[in-house]
Amino acid sequence: MKAIILAAGLGTRLRPMTENTPKALVQVNQKPLVEYQIEFLKERGIDDIIIVVGYLKEQFDYLKEKYGVRLVFNDKYADYNNFYSLYLVKEELANSYVIDADNYLFKNMFRNDIERSTYFSVYREDCDNEWFLVYGDDYKVQDIIVDSKNGRILSGVSFWDAPTAEKIVGFIDEAYASGEFVDLYWDNMVKDNIKELDVYVEELEENSIYEIDSVKDYQKLEKILSSQK
Repeated sequence: MKAIILAAGLGTRLRPMTENTPKALVQVNQKPLVEYQIEFLKERGIDDIIIVVGYLKEQFDYLKEKYGVRLVFNDKYADYNNFYSLYLVKEELANSYVIDADNYLFKNMFRNDIERSTYFSVYREDCDNEWFLVYGDDYKVQDIIVDSKNGRILSGVSFWDAPTAEKIVGFIDEAYASGEFVDLYWDNMVKDNIKELDVYVEELEENSIYEIDSVKDYQKLEKILSSQK
């Protein structure tokens, strides 16, 4: 079992905090975001961790010695969405977690006994242009829709079993060969082909994952953590 952490982006909406620091290394309670993720993974015995880096990539080098992670450089980090980051590590997708590095994890939701492809999902209200999961009583994903409403969303943590990963890699190769991937997120490979995939939802409590996409998000997280002390 492995983990892929996507950390190549510019973090433009978090400026000025990301002018000299990659978003994944922004500190929460005096620890970089990505270190929470790495330490939770290692608590579960998941030691094979690949981090796709790009913007200010040299700042991630210390993680190799500290945690034994592998770094993969995305030299197109300023040109494409995260589709290209996953393209670079597509052969690592089978039996692997995929994690967005801009997520603060309140607790360890990783499992080393997980067997089926899963989106970990929190419930959010008053979302704007968010990716929502549509699923039934069996928790199997029927559709993924982009909308502005309340519901369970893609929360930046997922797991992919080998058969599903093989199909997704095929979709990635097709998109790459077409050249029409500049504006794609890697989750488009799932969203646009969901009828061909067996993917399930694991419902999480509200304060399980918190995406930091803006300075406002960061300030809100600080308030949440302060109230828990």
